[in-house]
Amino acid sequence: MSEKGIIFNIQRFTLHDGPGIRTELFFKGCPLRCQWCGNPESLKGNIELSVFSSKCLSSNKCGSCKESCPDKSKLQFTHDKLSSIDSSKCKDCFICEKNCPSNAIRIWGKSMSVNECMKEILKDKGYYDKSGGGVTISGGEPLLQSGFVSLLLKNCKENSIHTCCESSLYSEWKDIEKILPFTDLIISDIKHMNTDIHKKYTGVDNYKILENLKKITSKKKELILRIPVIPGVNDDFKNIEKTADFIINELNRQIKCLQLLSFMRLGEEKYESLGLPYKMKNLNFDRIEFQKHIHKIADYFNSRGINCLVGTKEK
Repeated sequence: MSEKGIIFNIQRFTLHDGPGIRTELFFKGCPLRCQWCGNPESLKGNIELSVFSSKCLSSNKCGSCKESCPDKSKLQFTHDKLSSIDSSKCKDCFICEKNCPSNAIRIWGKSMSVNECMKEILKDKGYYDKSGGGVTISGGEPLLQSGFVSLLLKNCKENSIHTCCESSLYSEWKDIEKILPFTDLIISDIKHMNTDIHKKYTGVDNYKILENLKKITSKKKELILRIPVIPGVNDDFKNIEKTADFIINELNRQIKCLQLLSFMRLGEEKYESLGLPYKMKNLNFDRIEFQKHIHKIADYFNSRGINCLVGTKEK
């Protein structure tokens, strides 16, 4: 079992991924490549550097990255500003980031032990107890680090902390089984019911995800489902009807609720900083009309006896 996990963010006082006030730990690495993902820094499992060129003071005025880097050939400049770092040449010493005075270079990811994570988590134990909150494990895909995650969740339960795992469930069942005994709540998505469309927009098919959802409901584990509603991708009523049929017939309505999350154009600057294309860049739509459409979708699910709400919190 791994004694270290790679985490790219710890967010305290979060209110959206589980009940009450929570601490959320975001794990690096994801097998999916959802075109609307707002956290591109989570995709690769390794610790990596990104460059925010707009913050660079220029090599003439500053040049600290050039002075400190053992292999200056990996630093790429555009109009005298650092624009990218060739990861194939990078030795992961991260000296350039430590010496950058303007935070133009950022490290995504940190190797942490269970004890280091628990030290952060326990800072807010009083808030969890008063609000009915706890800890949420997210990503990326936390089940890629299932050994470490199961140990961390076990420690949370030993400290009487409510636990939630937010996962795509694109995982082997043996990895899910590791965390189930120590997980009070699971949050997962249904992105599309059509396998080919699902693969087109996420890079993987949906078979494993749907099968794992069925297994989890058979275990009577508390489950919240979400649909990230993307205009022109999964918001047509043919897909919505098939999603409802699946929840009713295959999951036996064994979900706490279904949450509809409206597409938001997030993370564009982070994509650029990592040298990745943002594939939703040209998606244009009327947000007011789209919100009306989402509420109609929620009305349809509720009419079929599925507890559905727009957003992540019940009123």
